Amino acid sequence: MSTNRRRGMRLAIAVTAAALVLGVATTAFLAATGAFRTTAPPSWRVQGARCGAPALAGRVVDVTMDDMGRMMGGPNGPTPMGDRPGRHSMGMMRLVAHPTTVPAGKVTLRVVNAGSLTHEVMVLPLPAGQTAGERAVDTNGRVSETGSVAEASRTCGAGTGDGIAPHATGWTTTTLEPGRYELVCNFPGHYAAGMYTELDARR
Repeated sequence: MSTNRRRGMRLAIAVTAAALVLGVATTAFLAATGAFRTTAPPSWRVQGARCGAPALAGRVVDVTMDDMGRMMGGPNGPTPMGDRPGRHSMGMMRLVAHPTTVPAGKVTLRVVNAGSLTHEVMVLPLPAGQTAGERAVDTNGRVSETGSVAEASRTCGAGTGDGIAPHATGWTTTTLEPGRYELVCNFPGHYAAGMYTELDARR
């Protein structure tokens, strides 16, 4: 075997070994941080949260907000498909609730911002025959807040504020009548980018 071929084989073996070591190390890191666990509510898997919530009243719903850290399609984010309202999501942002069904009555939303942008959560009644994501978005990239029953938009605090900062928690407690509700982030462009989900309150 020539000297060049031996050197080439040694280099290939070294690269393969390095890739194997890196793969094992990455897997061990993800396992240690709990990335492979799926039983806990998503809000409790946020790493490095700057604040948490105190003991909260009523049935607690964990809400996690996430984003890609940037907006596409202009300052108001993606535009709707065609000229009809709704179904705007481009999958760039998300809002997840756990659980999605609660008994009617006192409910607290415990909201964790796992993204890199500021967000909020508003609770809006969902009209009959309409599903989450179908609200009309105005020219400012927002939906109507008429009928809102609660809002969590204060960093490390309860109720209304200027938005929940990245890696922070906010919360709000309200009384939900039986019915269907939509949780939305109403910062410009965020609803159109996918920040909505349904929450049902049942007798």
